[in-house]
Amino acid sequence: MSKVITFGEIMLRLAPEGYYRFVQAEKYGATYGGGEANVAVSLANFGVDAAFVSKLPQHDIGQAGVNALRKFGVDTQFIARGGDRVGIYFLEKGASQRASKVIYDRAGSAIACATQSDFDWNTILKDARWFHFTGITPALSDNVAAICLDALKVAKEKGITVSCDLNYRKNLWSREKAGQVMAQLMPYVDVCIANEEDAADVFGIKAANTDVTTGKVNHEGYKDVAKQLADRFGFKKVAITLRSSISANDNDWAAMLYDGQEYYFSKTYHVHIVDRVGGGDSFGAGLIYSQLENYAPQESIEFAVAASCLKHSIEGDFNMVSVNEVQKLATGDGSGRVQR
Repeated sequence: MSKVITFGEIMLRLAPEGYYRFVQAEKYGATYGGGEANVAVSLANFGVDAAFVSKLPQHDIGQAGVNALRKFGVDTQFIARGGDRVGIYFLEKGASQRASKVIYDRAGSAIACATQSDFDWNTILKDARWFHFTGITPALSDNVAAICLDALKVAKEKGITVSCDLNYRKNLWSREKAGQVMAQLMPYVDVCIANEEDAADVFGIKAANTDVTTGKVNHEGYKDVAKQLADRFGFKKVAITLRSSISANDNDWAAMLYDGQEYYFSKTYHVHIVDRVGGGDSFGAGLIYSQLENYAPQESIEFAVAASCLKHSIEGDFNMVSVNEVQKLATGDGSGRVQR
């Protein structure tokens, strides 16, 4: 399958063991992850030729981030090297009614300080069929937003399909700045991915009769959100994930795909969560894979949701599942019985 290029930041993830709180922790497990890196790993596990583009320092911690991707077969040749630090995020896993907590330490990271001259997009995108980024990446700095725009212009010239997960992060920029910057990038996007809050936070488009804190989901409201997004920016497809939060451990998980004419809703999974970080990224990867494989719309959204459902059962950012495992769940086997 032709190459998928993802662009963003990979961070060092530091997390207390089990469900220890930060104030209790005496040691932290160290792994790597980040939105677009997570997508690249998922796609590589599906057998896709996937490359991740970023900037990392030359030192050993930067190299460890590169190695974390190489281990899963992700192409890292386009990662620029330089800068002083790797971004870090600390994760405290929630339980029951106590929410998970993330603290970022990523200011001044190598990718946030990158310049447009670090990336030759004509070379990077030469053989690509798909380019993916999230709203987290242009939020890192004005320079990175400009780099995103450079990439999107080249992708458009080459006829490459572009997807974007809106992924608004209030710790990185304001709603006003996000709306201004993302509005400049959206005309280049073919497939938009959002959750129940992103469209409201970034573009002021809200689902009627929906309350994410109580888990109330209104399908008609999300149809309207998808149509408004598509009408405003010309997206060919809009996918919206639908998460009903029962507690930090238990969620109902589903999604909708709008193709400009019809709305397709997946089945709903009751998910008992091991680790929810990367859940949206695994959905995006599942959607990209199913679109590249020309799945019918209903099959495509079922595959993406099943992939993400499985990710919630896996520690770490990366979704380490196969196409066969996803297809088995998507087609109805969610028993969790031992496979012998």
